[in-house]
Amino acid sequence: MDHASVLALYDRDMREGARPDGPGARIERAGDVVRQVADAHGWNGVVWSGLDRAGADRAIEEQIAHFTSLGRDFEWKLYGHDLPHDLGARLTAAGFRPEPEETLMIAETGTLTVEARPPAGVRLLPAADAAGVDLVVDVHERAFGTDGTRLRHRLLARLAADPDTVVAVVALAGEEPVAAARLELVPGARFAGLWGGGTVEAWRGRGLYRALVAHRAHTAAALGYRYLQVDASTQSRPILERLGFQPLSTTTPYVYEP
Repeated sequence: MDHASVLALYDRDMREGARPDGPGARIERAGDVVRQVADAHGWNGVVWSGLDRAGADRAIEEQIAHFTSLGRDFEWKLYGHDLPHDLGARLTAAGFRPEPEETLMIAETGTLTVEARPPAGVRLLPAADAAGVDLVVDVHERAFGTDGTRLRHRLLARLAADPDTVVAVVALAGEEPVAAARLELVPGARFAGLWGGGTVEAWRGRGLYRALVAHRAHTAAALGYRYLQVDASTQSRPILERLGFQPLSTTTPYVYEP
């Protein structure tokens, strides 16, 4: 993989050329900033910027004013290769709170040889209706310790309005949901995104994360997507590297709460 060219393609296709990630959201370009504006349940934030040192602080102030006028918390999704190099420090000085850094990892679907099945007694099922979404949200809340209200709203809205843009899957041990993940798809794009892969604590270390990656990788390849993209935590990065994913950059969410 040519890291520089793939990263440039990712920036162009998925950031500067971003599409809304669900019904009711819209993409706006404001000068050298591309942002998504959604309702209170959706994701609001900056997905790309092409700033220099002279204009960065003014652009930050403009985004704060815009989202604050809408009554929205928002996120500035900062990548390690974004300019200027001190943009993270500028965001912090403006009142943003950085969350843990993750690694942008990419794999080519045609080169992956991921063959992984869930452990004995566990089956993978699609989550394509309200009952399935409830199972995914249950796993999300137990695995990550966070409220799943926004996730439930966004998944139900996408399944109702754009069912071809998301594939959610849940792992059941008997009738208990023990792991879940989703594949997010942008029609016409070359990248499919792996999101939300989580396993409840008692079932970690048994290959469920790997099985969910394999399942989604095969699905993306069958649908014609060339690349898979993951924002990997420190826990998932080693697993993904063993599966053939390569790190291209870092990404840090900077959160602004008025």
